[in-house]
Amino acid sequence: MSHVVSQIPADRSPVLDHERLQVYSVALEFHGVAMSLVPRRGFRHIRDQLERSSLSVALCIAEGAGRTSAKDKRRFYAMARGSATESAAVIDILLVRGVASIQDCRQARALAIRLVQMLSRLCRPAP
Repeated sequence: MSHVVSQIPADRSPVLDHERLQVYSVALEFHGVAMSLVPRRGFRHIRDQLERSSLSVALCIAEGAGRTSAKDKRRFYAMARGSATESAAVIDILLVRGVASIQDCRQARALAIRLVQMLSRLCRPAP
């Protein structure tokens, strides 16, 4: 698995808070994999739904990272987690409809599960 954020030149500065998070890198990778599952022609509604939900994961992570209060951060990370589970459901539907292969769906689903696990940790209040 490639990490999109690590492909950004190291000499680039300044770096935004979300760009330092591994979960953001996984979210970008997930969005790319998820969008590759649905053909550009046909399946417009399901493609749109998957695009919005997988995009929301990355955007909510970025917005949460930019917040200053821990409570706000957790709220946005929880929204990102919800969008990741929604995306996983869309991937299940793509498989059931025969739109995407089982291997491609497994790859996307593995990333979704990883995102949910990472985001669940970020949603926990600090001890």
